[in-house]
Amino acid sequence: MYALHESLLMLKEEGLENAWQRHRDMHNLLKAELEALGIQFLVEEAYRLPQLNAVAVPEGVDDAAVRARLLNDYNLEIGAGLGALAGKAWRIGLMGYAAKRENVALCAKALSDVLK
Repeated sequence: MYALHESLLMLKEEGLENAWQRHRDMHNLLKAELEALGIQFLVEEAYRLPQLNAVAVPEGVDDAAVRARLLNDYNLEIGAGLGALAGKAWRIGLMGYAAKRENVALCAKALSDVLK
């Protein structure tokens, strides 16, 4: 209950429309960074959810090894693809307080380093 209360206070302070815009802005920043790395989104742009970004694992990349290294070396967790997308997709969340410029920068830098 306390966490919910604090989250709602933060949202009230920021303003709902501002929070929506921040999520869109961080999604667009992440999109630019990922596309610069050659990582493509799975969902057409008109249907994307800024808070959860589904991208294709690049050809020849070991999905599990990359996610493990991101977690171990950068303390960064990205989700694996589920069902038919297992091993083929990553799910990168930008939700709530975590939708910040420094988190997008960390994700892009970490992926760039690990994919080299």
